[in-house]
Amino acid sequence: MDQLVIGQTLAFAGDPFVEGPTAARHSTRGAVLIRQGRIAEMGEAETLRAAHPQAAVTDMGNALLSAGFIDAHVHYPQTGIIASWGKRLIDWLNSYTFPEEMRFADPAYSTEVAERYFDLALAHGTTSMCSYATIHPASVDAFFAAAQSRGMRALAGKTCMDRNAPDGLRDTPQSAYDDSRRLLERWHGVDRLSYVITPRFSPTSTPEQLMMLGQLWREHPDCLMQTHLSEQTDEIEWVKSLFPQARDYLDTYEAQGLLGEGAVYGHAIHLTARERDRLREAGASLVHCPTSNTFIGSGIFDMAGLVASGLRIGLATDTGGGSSFSMLRTMAAAYELAQLRGTALHPSQLWWLATVGSARALRIEEKVGNLAVGMEADLVAIDLGSTPAIAQRSGRAADLWEALFPTIMMGDDRAVAGVWIGGKRLG
Repeated sequence: MDQLVIGQTLAFAGDPFVEGPTAARHSTRGAVLIRQGRIAEMGEAETLRAAHPQAAVTDMGNALLSAGFIDAHVHYPQTGIIASWGKRLIDWLNSYTFPEEMRFADPAYSTEVAERYFDLALAHGTTSMCSYATIHPASVDAFFAAAQSRGMRALAGKTCMDRNAPDGLRDTPQSAYDDSRRLLERWHGVDRLSYVITPRFSPTSTPEQLMMLGQLWREHPDCLMQTHLSEQTDEIEWVKSLFPQARDYLDTYEAQGLLGEGAVYGHAIHLTARERDRLREAGASLVHCPTSNTFIGSGIFDMAGLVASGLRIGLATDTGGGSSFSMLRTMAAAYELAQLRGTALHPSQLWWLATVGSARALRIEEKVGNLAVGMEADLVAIDLGSTPAIAQRSGRAADLWEALFPTIMMGDDRAVAGVWIGGKRLG
């Protein structure tokens, strides 16, 4: 049966970084018609009710209907160690991440954490994500099985490391290739799932392993490749010591065939001019992880400069180096960091980054990330007065953006009034 979901609606007909807020399309009393898991029509509520009198109606009142949030860089195995105190990147890995990831050798533990992660993500309005797993193939199976059972569009890959990691968390160049290929053949393109080739980052992969993963990517160019790039200055110095022949950090990937369209690099804070140029020329994507950048003390992403260069940029929580599962909190942190660089990101730009922008970064923008006819019906309904503090501020608003901004800055899972995955309401 057709479904009609009614509320305020927010969609994008263009890029607000280029066109400004007028790129958004807002209706104070709009509706989304869902048919067989996709958006069949968009329009004014009363018009669509009259045209489809047999449709099942869900009226969300004044809640804002939007495409669900897309978290473009996640470490689901770090769910249990989120908000751990006091470390920078390399110490974080050794003190928290690696000991926790050792536990994913147990398939039952992988399943337990995957289920918990998806429950938390959905509660915060996140309907798609791109995640790192661990080196254990069972950690990938657990992630995809949990996503599949919920009907979600999700992306992930086995994290590959063959050096500078503890015993039990290292594979080899050949086993990284073999495991990744088997997982790719099992999961890529099944239902709404996509496999992502995933070297953790250059410090934990030898050139030989990076080369093998570059070979796998050439063999399967329809997959994405994700890794980390230039997150912290001490990390960059470490990379220089490990790859003395490389021109820069990006070159450690480029030399092994891990730069191109479909490459997704997390962080990318401390880029050289050559790296910026090559990323743009190659059509790669960057993912901004603002709560992680502040929590681990990494630095300030150059949003304005990188957007101006024409790069695809997504937004992410970076669970669990990031300090929140909420894309609302992530938008707030992105706003705050941009302010430190002298740029006040408009609410339309922040919302776009968390939806269309992240979908573009992951090259799934023709499937999810926007309210438009033909798109998969992954929706979120946002209560713009979810707490007394937010309600008293949004109640004074003169337009949508003034009403939405308090939720961006102060909202959390209490603001999520409903979530739909493929047209099915889950919360």
